[in-house]
Amino acid sequence: MTKAELVTAIADKAGLNKAQAKQALDAFITSVSSSLRQGKEVRLVGFGSFVPVKRPAGTARNPRTGETVKRAASATCRFRAGDTLKSALNR
Repeated sequence: MTKAELVTAIADKAGLNKAQAKQALDAFITSVSSSLRQGKEVRLVGFGSFVPVKRPAGTARNPRTGETVKRAASATCRFRAGDTLKSALNR
């Protein structure tokens, strides 16, 4: 599902026009990104959690050439699915 398809689905299910749905989705993305940048976990009960993770610097290997390269430290996030989402996927 693309962002445009998600906006359309939100608009249909929430009774909003597409502009309002896009604003709501953008606000959600901005809020989650901001919280993760501050190192805070974002929990959506029943859906899941977005957890910030710091990856230390290290070495990696280019699978095409086999050459080892240095990888800089970086920040990323992980998503842990909640029980309600898991059970909905396994029906």
